[in-house]
Amino acid sequence: MTIKKLAELYRNKKISVVESITGFYNRIKEKDGSIHAFLSLNEAEALRQAKSIDRRIAEGEDLSILAGIPLAIKDNICQEGTKTTCASRILESFTSPYDATVITRLREKDAVFLGKTNLDEFAFGSSTENSAFGTTRNPANPDYVPGGSSGGSAAAVAADFACAALGSDTGGSIRQPASFCGVVGLKPTYGRVSRYGLVAFASSLDQIGPFAGTVEDAAIILKEIAGFDPADSTCVEIPVPDYPALLSGPVSGLKVGLPREYFGEGLENDVAGKIDEVIKMAEKLGLKIREISLPHTTYAIAVYYILATAEASANLARFDGVRYGRRKAGARTMRQLYEESRDEGFGRETKRRIILGTFVLSSGYYEAYYRKAQKVRTLVRRDFEAAFKEVDLILTPTSPTPPFKIGEKVIDPLQMYLSDIFTVSANLAGIPGLNLPVGCVRDNLPVGLQILGPAFAEERVLCLAHHLEKELGLS
Repeated sequence: MTIKKLAELYRNKKISVVESITGFYNRIKEKDGSIHAFLSLNEAEALRQAKSIDRRIAEGEDLSILAGIPLAIKDNICQEGTKTTCASRILESFTSPYDATVITRLREKDAVFLGKTNLDEFAFGSSTENSAFGTTRNPANPDYVPGGSSGGSAAAVAADFACAALGSDTGGSIRQPASFCGVVGLKPTYGRVSRYGLVAFASSLDQIGPFAGTVEDAAIILKEIAGFDPADSTCVEIPVPDYPALLSGPVSGLKVGLPREYFGEGLENDVAGKIDEVIKMAEKLGLKIREISLPHTTYAIAVYYILATAEASANLARFDGVRYGRRKAGARTMRQLYEESRDEGFGRETKRRIILGTFVLSSGYYEAYYRKAQKVRTLVRRDFEAAFKEVDLILTPTSPTPPFKIGEKVIDPLQMYLSDIFTVSANLAGIPGLNLPVGCVRDNLPVGLQILGPAFAEERVLCLAHHLEKELGLS
């Protein structure tokens, strides 16, 4: 059920909002026990809101297309009066006192928030196996991971538990789970969407974006959450296009680049085969395909895991057992309080990243690691700037592999980190990226195509994705 179709059913009074929301909750209660997409549900408030929207529809009020549309929210985005745990024991009992800007904007359009979704703790992971509250499974095949860190949001959309969802993307945490679950996932340009109310992982990389069943639905959500916010100093004050209205624009003649660094060693043959099929479709649409180079791609993972962990180390220092969150009972000194509260509250992967981030920022290592990584990040960004002088968009696989089995990479962090090899560069450069599902391979495992565009060119990315989606028969 797409946003547009459900909104039409409401307007034509074929179904009430209360009936719709009740139906979604019934499906969640019946099916989510085996998927574990949600950490908490917001049923009483959602049904109260649904009754209010039904009354306003009956009175003839002209409501937003999002009125009564059920959404799922990643549990690192603050929503007033609900728990925001970041899937961590240290925030297990924390209730947010305010709304994130994206929640405020969707609330103003009368969207209905069904509940908060599972994630890797503090968004540290690529499989949603690092949650303190249990692993999320892939609706396409429950033996496999849904990707991460926004695995709960991707799974919620894939399992039809919600029409759309919000996630966050620091190094691929929207696009990679969207690829693994076979849904659309969009990381906007850094600065396009306010980060106010998003629990920070790496503040120079984080972005909030939508998951949806179709490109049009993703465009509808992006239109409402994008735009300047004075509460976020990194949010850019530029006009927000009418993304849904621009989806049918022409694509013939667009120059599209295929970076050779994304099509070599490590890319599985069945994934490559699916991507090749879509590239041939793109040529039939009149796109001009050419090979390009992004020469510093090989350094992207190393740069990302230095910068992201350094920023995470600083951001997570606030969880100290003093102001809010888990506090160790019986601590006799401040040092003991800090150490034991954080030891009990943080999981293994979170501790690993804090230690790594603290190390690269420490005296004697700052110049060798952190500062050098910042310089190479600039080179990665310049690669994209040079490429976009030659081409309009870039196509790559979203992930080098299909989803992997639950437990397969947990004991090998490096292999888990390499899952993000095709997505982290977009975060380092601050550019938009979208995952488009392009079919399945063995064991019904989804594969995704990544479309990258210049900064603040989301409408171009969405337009091509929409045309390819139609060619693939997915919309």
